[in-house]
Order: sequence, then structure tokens, then C-alpha cells
Amino acid sequence: MATTTGLMTVEEARQIPETGSFYYELHHGQLVQVMRPKFKHLLIQRQLRRLLESVAGDSGMVETELPFRALPQYEFRVADVAYVTAERWRGIDLNDNLRGVPEIVIEVLSPSNTASEIHDKEALCLENGGREFWVVNPDLRQVKVSTPDGLTRTYQAGGKIPLNVLGPGLELDVDAIFVGIA
Repeated sequence: MATTTGLMTVEEARQIPETGSFYYELHHGQLVQVMRPKFKHLLIQRQLRRLLESVAGDSGMVETELPFRALPQYEFRVADVAYVTAERWRGIDLNDNLRGVPEIVIEVLSPSNTASEIHDKEALCLENGGREFWVVNPDLRQVKVSTPDGLTRTYQAGGKIPLNVLGPGLELDVDAIFVGIA
């Protein structure tokens, strides 16, 4: 993980070229290299996107690798999967990124993730407008869903995740997330 000295703004970070093996995020004004995901990670992202899109309908957009600016000047993150309401999606400046946090931010754990990094991103998202922060653990085949009120619920194989952000009575089968994933 490479960082700069001093605080860097989003505009300054955008001037740094990316390579094929990693991209940059801005964490509290510090430039951080992030490795691109491996194929298993991408398959889970794709499956989550497909499942959530089928439930969301026209209420919003589901996107993978969605860049967002939780705080305007010194934060630039990328969600593995995100849900954004249709109204907010239409309001995104085409020459910028989503301002604020998606309603749902989903992180699929990778070997390179640290507990501290995930905790930091969860706090950032939930303290700045995110309604749910999901951590998908492919090895345990479980999903932890945290909300701004400080509650975290863990959903295991055989369980169903309530999708209250998308609408009352909607849910997602945990097992469906991992179909075809060894």
C-alpha cells in the first residue's frame, strides 16, 4: 500500500495514472493503491449485481466497482457492488462521481483486505449517509449487514437477507450469491 505525504484532494489524485494491476483510492486524504480483484471475486460481484437488479427494478441502479465520494474533498472510494436510488443516480454529474455514499455498499472480502480497512470503510459509509454496509465472506459463505444504528446481522447459508432499502418484504437468498462458486 503506497501513500503520499500530506493530504491529497480528489482532483489531485485523479491526475495520477492507473496501471492494469491496480487502481487508486483516496482514504482520508492519503493515496492508496488497490489491487484489482481476482476472478472469484468478480463472479460474486456479478452475481450480486444480477440478483439485486432483478429485485430493484426501476427503483434504482446496481453497479459493480462504483466510485463514490463519501466526503467531497479527501475521500474517493470504490464499492465492489452498490445500490443507488434512481433519483440520486440521475443526479450524478457525468464529469464527476457519485457525491455521498450509495444507499447500499457491498464489499466482497479478498485475501488483501484487512479487518481495519473494512471497519474504516464501514464507518465512513454508515456515518455519511449509507443505509447498509454488507461484507460478503466467500470462504464462510456468509454476509454481514451493518446499519447506521450500530446493528450488524450475519446471514448464513440457507438464510435470507431482508432488502428493506429496496422495498418492504423483499429478500435475497444467501445461497444464490454463491451459486457456481467453488
